[in-house]
Amino acid sequence: MKALYLITFVCCFQYLALYAQEEQKVESRHNVSLTIGHEHVLNGRDENGKKKTLILPFWGIDYNFQLSPRWKIGLHTDFVVESFEVEKNLEGGEDDVVERSRPIAPAIMAFFKTSEHWSFGAGLGSEFAKADDYFLTRLTVEYGAEIKSGWEVFGSL
Repeated sequence: MKALYLITFVCCFQYLALYAQEEQKVESRHNVSLTIGHEHVLNGRDENGKKKTLILPFWGIDYNFQLSPRWKIGLHTDFVVESFEVEKNLEGGEDDVVERSRPIAPAIMAFFKTSEHWSFGAGLGSEFAKADDYFLTRLTVEYGAEIKSGWEVFGSL
């Protein structure tokens, strides 16, 4: 099933790339950003084993390729800097807890820029750690502002 999602997502990227080329020719632009943020784990467990939403710090490296003035694709990778416990599935249970040891979470992303400052993105990826690997989806809303000579500062949710 994961393979089907990935194939569908890649096909959508190819369609977006063709659409972007027909829409308007632009110089291809590459950008790389270093990010810092917090990941929210809804099915986390505290040190006593009780359910708790965990807020974990991460560092991120994001690469984007500008297809057109409105579309970009990229690879966004988060490096969670703490180990934590999480329920293995949504049904839950006493024995369904797994420890995640500093997972790495790359995702292939597509962004649509609605105005000069606002972008909306969606992506698919995986979270890799020693215990297990998990499929992930990512939705993003970004607000960016150019500060000088191609440098930009942005906030993301």
